[in-house]
Amino acid sequence: MVDPAGDKLGTIDAIYLDDETGQPEWATVTSGMFIAKTAFVPLAQAQDTGDSVQVPYDKDQIKGAPIMEADGQLSQDDEAELYRHYGLDYSERRSDSGLPAGTAAQGIDDRDRDGDGVDDDVQDTAVGRDTSGPTTDDAMTRSEEELHVGTETRERGRARLRKHVVTEQQTVTVPVQREEVRVEREPITDANLDDATSGPDISEEEHEVTLREEEVVVEKRAVPKERVRLDTETVTEERQVSEEVRKEQIQVDGQDQLPRQDQR
Repeated sequence: MVDPAGDKLGTIDAIYLDDETGQPEWATVTSGMFIAKTAFVPLAQAQDTGDSVQVPYDKDQIKGAPIMEADGQLSQDDEAELYRHYGLDYSERRSDSGLPAGTAAQGIDDRDRDGDGVDDDVQDTAVGRDTSGPTTDDAMTRSEEELHVGTETRERGRARLRKHVVTEQQTVTVPVQREEVRVEREPITDANLDDATSGPDISEEEHEVTLREEEVVVEKRAVPKERVRLDTETVTEERQVSEEVRKEQIQVDGQDQLPRQDQR
């Protein structure tokens, strides 16, 4: 499908016919290489140019068309919404298609002579045809998804060192000394006679002795005991990852109709 300037808008995937007239009314067009988008385009003013269909709409208008499910049939509400988007009048009684029988629409129908939805001319000349896109070779590619599991580092938590002060009671036994008075008496002998008679015969005297004792003195000092730091170590463990994967399977339709070969 091309725009009025002849620039390609996309690939036509399917033609939708009007239920009453049987004439082509809508075409689904797929555009985009990596992110494909399917849009409905009215054929009311379409023209057959030989190898393409030309419509009076640009790429932005088709790209902005309401998204409808391409499931084989459009409801009247879907058609009305699409007609309003393209600025066309909608009628529920008959097709507003501008492709009468015998012209472009008839040419599309005639090319699908066996009614399988595939252009017979293309089917006859091509080696193979992918129903979702372009013509392919004589082989079909089967693909399947595989799990590719890796790891990435993320933060799982934090640990910190914190120092605070606690108070506890300690009891220490300390020996202390003190002096006490002890009265000593000795008899008069020749050795101490002179000291004993050196003073008056009768008198009053007074002697004093200083007594001493030890008392406990407490002093607190901060003494380093140890060094503490944080370090990390890597622990390896195994975890199982389960995920659904898709894979394609190929089956052969109509195998019973093929001629059998003798097994030798």
